[in-house]
Amino acid sequence: MSSYIVPIFIIFVLLYASYKNLNTYNIFVKGAKGAIDLVISIFPFIVAIMVSVALMRVSGLTLALTNLISPIFNLLGIPTEVSELILLRPFTGSGSFALLNDIYTQYGADSYISRCASVIMGSSETVFYVATVYFSQTKVKKLLYAIPCALIASLISAIISCLLCRVL
Repeated sequence: MSSYIVPIFIIFVLLYASYKNLNTYNIFVKGAKGAIDLVISIFPFIVAIMVSVALMRVSGLTLALTNLISPIFNLLGIPTEVSELILLRPFTGSGSFALLNDIYTQYGADSYISRCASVIMGSSETVFYVATVYFSQTKVKKLLYAIPCALIASLISAIISCLLCRVL
């Protein structure tokens, strides 16, 4: 059934546009043109995030931070093995998936650590990437509360994720 949802949705949109006498092709082309402009305008921000994440990993900063905060994370019930994932997740999605794959390879897909990492991935977001993409296109420039709240929510979700994996 789920494989039919997208085609049904597309057909519904086309039928609705036909009912409203809209030129769907022109609207599609206009939207695609807007997407190209969006990609061009946010590209420098995305490159900055990607380069900074690569530099953090190559320089060993993430490993040093992981070693520094892992005792605190252990007190909160978060295994040391997922500390680097929690640190990198707010910055990069693809880097986080690479770390998740490493965790699966090293500890097995059904281990407690892998389950914690999986739930953390599902319950957190790439905060800085999303802020970069969305806030670069809006008039909102004061991110004093948005980013710290999102980071705190990610930390709370990691704590609850590990607690749930331990209990279930």
